[in-house]
Amino acid sequence: MQSLQLNDLLEESKKHNATDLHICVGSYPLMRVNAKLQTVPGTSVLSPDNAAAIVEQCLDDDKKKRLLDEKNVLDFSYSIRGFGRFRCNIYKQRGTYAMAVRMLPPNIPPFASLGLPDTILRFPKKTNGLVLLTGATGCGKSTTLASLIDIINNEYPYHILTIEDPVEYLHSHGKSLVTQREIGEDAESFASALRSALRQDPDVIMVGEMRDQETMGIALTAAETGHLVFSTLHTVGAVKTIDRILDSFSTDQQNQVRSQLATVLEGIVSQLLLPRKDGKGLVAACEVMVATPAVRNLIRDSKHYQISNIIQTGKDQGMSSLERNLAELVAKDIVDEKVAKIKAQDAKLFEQYLAIAKR
Repeated sequence: MQSLQLNDLLEESKKHNATDLHICVGSYPLMRVNAKLQTVPGTSVLSPDNAAAIVEQCLDDDKKKRLLDEKNVLDFSYSIRGFGRFRCNIYKQRGTYAMAVRMLPPNIPPFASLGLPDTILRFPKKTNGLVLLTGATGCGKSTTLASLIDIINNEYPYHILTIEDPVEYLHSHGKSLVTQREIGEDAESFASALRSALRQDPDVIMVGEMRDQETMGIALTAAETGHLVFSTLHTVGAVKTIDRILDSFSTDQQNQVRSQLATVLEGIVSQLLLPRKDGKGLVAACEVMVATPAVRNLIRDSKHYQISNIIQTGKDQGMSSLERNLAELVAKDIVDEKVAKIKAQDAKLFEQYLAIAKR
């Protein structure tokens, strides 16, 4: 590449099936391929002017203003007609602009292609309640969520309202009407968009992320008043997710929130992505918790730390522990044992499941 144009860098990254592109002063442009960063071929180390020029290529006047108003951090979606859509985050580091770009698949992947347990398909069939997808950044939460929303869109005559920052997957109207609101463009914040959503006659609400106490509180109320609510949290595992929600509220509010959560929670899917042993991409592993009467009672009684035991023994109820799922992937020779063991929350339990899976 003769010049460092953003579109050229994105095109080269997509040729290598990269998931992300990083622009930072003092480094080559880097792309993430099979979970590892590597240099974009044909590029050189970026100077402050190079980086600023690349960043500016995807900013119109409105985004430049928002970048300054939001204290040098900006999330937005970027499209190249006929080529693809991208999720961008511009930020300041050491006084210069840097950017991380996530490649978004052009089409919503069908659920069957994600390699996740079929038990998750029970959640789109619900008519109300709260379903949470959790995991670290880049673990595939948004893709799973989009796939579940797509199932509802194609099967039910609902109004589906999504609130995202930014909008990632574009949903066409199917059997459902799908309206998509982007923070910054269409709404001020998740909390304000969710508050007004209750007046927009939705059947299903998808909240891109529950970032604060106010958003969590409104989401719980929406689920309690007859809506099916999907959202995400950056937590690992069902127990830590419940802890995170409760800890977001003051002590005098926690009993009420615990009661609400026990009533409306339908399930928690906690997922992660691991490199395939053959080097050909990534594979998902996950923990699935289904809100059975026993789970609801443990939440009400403030004994949710015991939920892990129910997940381990709840296979017949559609539950799946992360350790069991990792062991199955290793036994099938899809994932390296060392990689899986590092990702397991309980290494001894993983070894026990692996011994069973290898029989």
